[in-house]
Order: sequence, then C-alpha cells, then structure tokens
Amino acid sequence: MRAVPTTAARLSIRLLGRVEASLGGRQLRLGGRHAQALFALLVLDRKRRSRESIAADLWPDTDGPTSACLRQALWVIKGSLSEAGIDPRQLLEIESEVLGIRDDAKLDLDVDAFERAVRADPADPERAIALYVGDLVEGLGHECFAAERERLSDAYEDALALAAVDRLERGLIEPAREAAELLLARDPLREEAHSVLITVHGLVGTRSQVVRQYRRLCAVLDYELQVEPLPETDVAYRQALDLTVERSRRLVARRPALLRAVPPLAANG
Repeated sequence: MRAVPTTAARLSIRLLGRVEASLGGRQLRLGGRHAQALFALLVLDRKRRSRESIAADLWPDTDGPTSACLRQALWVIKGSLSEAGIDPRQLLEIESEVLGIRDDAKLDLDVDAFERAVRADPADPERAIALYVGDLVEGLGHECFAAERERLSDAYEDALALAAVDRLERGLIEPAREAAELLLARDPLREEAHSVLITVHGLVGTRSQVVRQYRRLCAVLDYELQVEPLPETDVAYRQALDLTVERSRRLVARRPALLRAVPPLAANG
C-alpha cells in the first residue's frame, strides 16, 4: 500500500482508556499487549531513548534478554502503520541502538488535549471530563505507566470537583449530582463532593438525605483521617437543613387548601 505523505499523516491517538490510534477515521490494528505498551510509551515520552532502557521499563521482570520482546513489538507497530498507509519512518526514529518518535511527527493525542483543558486559565473541567474516558492505558499493567496514570487520575478527579461545584452554581442540579457521585466513587474522601451532594439534597431532597450524606462524610473523615468536616461544609449542611425544613413548612401550609379542593365523598345509598 502506498504510504501517505508526511503532511497528511496526522495520527489521532487515544491513551485514556484503551490504547487506540486512527488515521482519517481508520483504526490502526495494534495487536498484542507488547505492541500497545511500546506504542504508548513512545508517544508519552517522545524523546529518543536507548532500546535497552525502553525494554527495561516495559519488561523489567522478563527472564532473559528483553530485546526480542522489543523487536517483536516494534515489528507489529511498523506493520500496523504500513497497513494504514503510513511509512513508519514518518512517525518513528529508528536506529540500531536508539528508538523514539520523530520531532516532526504529526500527532493528536488525547492526553495532550486533557492536559491543556486542566491547565487552562480558567480550567475547562467539562472538556477534561469528556476526554477522560478511562484511566491511562487501561488493561496494561506495566509498572512504567503507574506514576503517570496516578497523576492524570488525580487531575481528572480535580476536574470532577470543579465541574460539580460549577454545575451547582449554575443551577444544574442533576449534572452536579452526577459529577459529585462519580468523584466519590473514585475517592470517598473528597469533601467538596460530599458538600455538593449535601446541597443538592437540600435543594431537591429530604432532611433525612441531607443528614445521611453529612453522617457519611463525618464517618469517612473520622475513620481515615481522624478529623471533622471543614467549617464551610458545616455551613452548607445547616443551610441544606434549613431549605428542607422550609420546604416542609410550605407543604404543610398548603394542606388545608389542598383538602378543601378535594370533592366530598358521595353519600351512600
């Protein structure tokens, strides 16, 4: 197959979630975990490195030489690129002892877009959340990705926290609840998410829901950190309780009028 010219060969790469790459909507078939791991590592760390250090990162516990694993993974990547119509030399810097991504390679990487969203001033949490479809290179257990996976996961959780608060301030109650619940599913210690849910329950829930959410927060903080909720969380809790009480009072006040509006039962016989 004829190779695509360098100016047209712009790869779209997804590393958040499963490793995927495409060109013009056409998927690259990166078969095998070794090839996916090598491809992801090269794209994340684009500087040229020795083959030995790359192999040591990816397969530190492999018995015997790791060069065979590297050669096989590289062969699969080159074949996938060629099959998609890309000359591998347009993307890869391949030398006998060194391997890397070319400086002029044209890549659209979801990790880069995610980083731009969370680092923008102001941050764009909605964009970041939309891009984060899964943790970095899901399904690949290579230890060399662990630190970066954790860093990006923390940034995603910060984006969820920002989105939950922002949505609540804009009156988007259910989307705020969704972001807060997603955050707590990942980290039950995020107090700002508990505070958002407390406020949501105050706005559209019941007094018992407010109390239960506050008690969950108190319990997890005491068990994990031996601390109490922040003063601002206590303020949100009291305000949420006041809202539910006021809503209950209004409902009770309406009951006589509602009862008068009910037609009397027809007399028997």
